[in-house]
Amino acid sequence: MPDFVPKTPAWFDTRKAAQVVAFFALKAGGKINILRATKLVYLADRLSMQKRDYAITGDNYVSMPFGPVNTNTYDFMNGRGSRNADDWTSFIGKRVDNDLPLAKGIDAGSLDELSRSDIAILEETWANFSDIEKYQLAEWTHRFCPEWQNPGGSSIPIDFSTVYLKLGKADPAGMAEEIQAERKLKLDRLAG
Repeated sequence: MPDFVPKTPAWFDTRKAAQVVAFFALKAGGKINILRATKLVYLADRLSMQKRDYAITGDNYVSMPFGPVNTNTYDFMNGRGSRNADDWTSFIGKRVDNDLPLAKGIDAGSLDELSRSDIAILEETWANFSDIEKYQLAEWTHRFCPEWQNPGGSSIPIDFSTVYLKLGKADPAGMAEEIQAERKLKLDRLAG
């Protein structure tokens, strides 16, 4: 029986998500542990939602045993992304054990999808969490990301409205609806 390959949604910006992971791999010296990368990507999106009202990756989120996870980004980290895989492999090499290496020739100047404000959020995330060991980082998300629920060995979707609510935003449902409207607009544009 072939391995299950999840279908990456057309609205997902694979290239930008890869560049977020590449940013952290650059900071970590050229490769980054997958658990650490998973937590940093989520925490950067969460910080962006807190400060700017939108995430950097625009991904979906789930609660998993080691904390909240960006679902499509995680699929690519594990070699299971199904759409625009070249956009991923241009920045992130094939996973080696539990590490995600940079693709050859990638440097900070290669990260052309990230805005200055994206970079500022990523820098702040790195400054806040770079000294925390991967399992301690996972534990930190359990304690300080109240949108995470213990999934009991499985996964539980995390609604955007839940993240916004836990961040203390005034209109979490409206903000979540705006994300869905943006995704629909992107799909409509892709459909031509």
